[in-house]
Amino acid sequence: MMSGLIITISLLCTSFVVSVAKECTNTPTQLSSHTFRYDLLQSNNESLKTEMFSHYHLTPTDDSAWSSLLPRKMLREEEDEYGWTLMYRRFKNSDNASGNFLKDVSLHDVRLDPDTFHWRAQQTNLEYLLMLDVDGLAWSFRKAAGLAAPGDPYGGWERPDSELRGHFVGHYLSATAYMWASTHNDTLKAKMSALVSALSECQQKLGTGYLSAFPSTFFDRFEAVTPVWAPYYTIHKILAGLVDQYKLAGNSQALKMATLMADYFYGRVRNVIKKYSVERHWRSLNEETGGMNDVLYQIFSITGDSKYLLLAHLFDKPCFLGVLAIQADDISGFHSNTHIPIVVGSQLRYEITGDPLHKEISMFFMDIVNASHSYATGGTSVSEFWQDPKRMATTLQTENEESCTTYNMLKVSRNLFRWTKEVTYADYYERALTNGVLGIQRGTDPGVMIYMLPLGKGVSKAVTYHGWGTPYDAFWCCYGTGIESFSKLGDSIYFQEDGESPGLYVTQYISSSLEWKSAGLSLSQKVKPVVSWDPYMRVTFSFSSSKGGMGKESTLNLRIPVWTNSEGAKVSLNGQSLKVPASGNFLSIKQNWKSGDQVTMELPLGIRTEAIKDDRPEYSSLQAILYGPYLLAGHTSSDWSITTQAKAGKWINPIPATHNSHLVTLSQQSGNTSYVLSNSNRTITMEVSPKPGTQAAVAATFRLLTTAVSKAQVLGPEELIGSQVMIEPFDFPGMLVMQGTGSSIAVQDSSSTDQAASSFRLVSGLDGKPGSVSLRLESKKGCYVYSDQTLKAGVKLRLECDSDATDEKFKRAASFRLNKGMSQYNPMSFVMSGTQRNFVLSPLFSFRDETYNVYFSVQS
Repeated sequence: MMSGLIITISLLCTSFVVSVAKECTNTPTQLSSHTFRYDLLQSNNESLKTEMFSHYHLTPTDDSAWSSLLPRKMLREEEDEYGWTLMYRRFKNSDNASGNFLKDVSLHDVRLDPDTFHWRAQQTNLEYLLMLDVDGLAWSFRKAAGLAAPGDPYGGWERPDSELRGHFVGHYLSATAYMWASTHNDTLKAKMSALVSALSECQQKLGTGYLSAFPSTFFDRFEAVTPVWAPYYTIHKILAGLVDQYKLAGNSQALKMATLMADYFYGRVRNVIKKYSVERHWRSLNEETGGMNDVLYQIFSITGDSKYLLLAHLFDKPCFLGVLAIQADDISGFHSNTHIPIVVGSQLRYEITGDPLHKEISMFFMDIVNASHSYATGGTSVSEFWQDPKRMATTLQTENEESCTTYNMLKVSRNLFRWTKEVTYADYYERALTNGVLGIQRGTDPGVMIYMLPLGKGVSKAVTYHGWGTPYDAFWCCYGTGIESFSKLGDSIYFQEDGESPGLYVTQYISSSLEWKSAGLSLSQKVKPVVSWDPYMRVTFSFSSSKGGMGKESTLNLRIPVWTNSEGAKVSLNGQSLKVPASGNFLSIKQNWKSGDQVTMELPLGIRTEAIKDDRPEYSSLQAILYGPYLLAGHTSSDWSITTQAKAGKWINPIPATHNSHLVTLSQQSGNTSYVLSNSNRTITMEVSPKPGTQAAVAATFRLLTTAVSKAQVLGPEELIGSQVMIEPFDFPGMLVMQGTGSSIAVQDSSSTDQAASSFRLVSGLDGKPGSVSLRLESKKGCYVYSDQTLKAGVKLRLECDSDATDEKFKRAASFRLNKGMSQYNPMSFVMSGTQRNFVLSPLFSFRDETYNVYFSVQS
């Protein structure tokens, strides 16, 4: 009954919403940006602070346009205690829970295969979670509660004077709960339980139910609509962390703490509405509140107490949901990650109340973000905001795709898939997880993540406003969502339907094992590592009965992704071929499964281009390149044109596995400093040896090409000693190191060079040391590649001819240590032929500090 009333009111008022939609955000809008707010509060620029905050919420919203999306009329029936009580009673015992949704498979029942990239990412994150100290995490909470605070506080956004302090601690509670369910690491469980106990002591000391790392006076400022940095955003993280500790780790103390907090804020919101009006409460929601509606709906689901349902409704931001309710693509200018969590909460409202409006809201939201506001990664936002629809080409820069937005969009798509079983939502999840999440860690460095994923021309993850974070002094919002993402990589591989004949939906192809308890079966999924030279995703499912016999009749549903060619796909059950449906559907196999049953899949992978979401003709050639679900990026820099000619023949070709054994880095030592031969803007110089995973490491890597058939496959570059070779820079395929003008050495296009000037003999080092080599020009006797007798960074290499072969200084300067290449081709690397140069393409998630392009101008 109540749900129907809300729908009616919503539809009547939403026609007015669009005119004031942008007033959902702060004025000026820069204050919505976490980056801008943090820098402003940490700066000493008092005049700028005064200027920015003088506009804080000054533009009034039209109450009639958006406040009625919530049960305003009920609040107006009485202006006293009775009015609030009446509103509460109308929600009490409301139970219109919706549909027959797919159910989550517990993280406790899924284990990632140790041979996978996903498992390595999970383990890197586990290492980081274990590095963090309970006293450091609880420090500001204890200070706020007036307790002794041993140890030292952390820095960054958790520093004691940050107004957002405590937010990461909430994320940590969620992440450790997910990670413990995923690994059952006992050390982690002890640490997260100790943190819950420490926070409980703080809550008990305060005695009101309040719990945070900052004083409750922050909410006095929030309710007075005066400047304060998103206190409910932090409260949401703490509440969600406690709820996750209860749901995943069975910590009943954490649930009690969460309900005490919810009771406290129920009282605060109630008092604001009694003292002022519900419109005053909604006006304060212009400040970011995270997913308060979502976590309060969760607490209602657990406890059944309708006051939490009411409070959740009061955090449904009607001025934003109203725009979506009338299906207007008018989200431009909104701070993305302020509003995506509100949609996630609205989805739970639909599941709890059955209100179809909120189902339509989230489906429309997903449609417009995916169709008009997303990149080829599946991610969205530029500098934390949405821009005009289908105008994405001019947004490409360093500050694209805030990581938090991808984390939350995955939640939206996951829920939509559970409701609809539509493959398109599972395809989106795969794309965003693979290309937008997996690459935000810096390899296997624990606690090193990015805030933004740059997508412009000649960009690097290391060269953004924030760059790579550090384990103890970052703690940005995207660190919090990052540690959660890498703790629950197994939570959306499988979904299940219970019943007499259980069903299992396999939505992600990730090597893993599953205890399918409702069917009495164990399932092993093995995905053969995808490579460029074998264009198939090959998956094998093996069944065993947990009881040793035959399981009950059940259905295995396998996703046939939209990126594959179903006509070339093969699926077999115990060697018998099955008919494969069209791409974008599920293949359903129903039978009484038994131990030893095996299903194999071969899904063709193809190279395809995908236009950027921009409807202006001048950007129609701007394309991303994908290999199946994997977005490929080109090793390049902003100094080079990115135009390529898509000819009738193959213009993108796989790099064979054997090429890695031909990759070398040549080094020389001077004292304690190691120098490497490097391609510096097409000039060969000696540079200080860089760290792996950097653009400098790419510049220090070369491929030795040989025409000798017997040398085509070697185990390592040392087997090429004595061979005639040409030297190709790693990221400049098709170009060669060669003799330039006079004695100089340069990098030039192989098609325009004299082969004699680019052919060298790789010989044992003139200095006679083990592992040492020299490069002798084949076309001129006695000419060697030579650095300098005084070695330093930036020295240009040259050819030195007819030198005294007994000169020790000459022999030392003409000798290099032969090392394995600092950079290596990814197994999914390709070479793309361009009009001005060629490119090495590798999966975007594999890049660390290297420079890349995601989009290319592809001319037919």
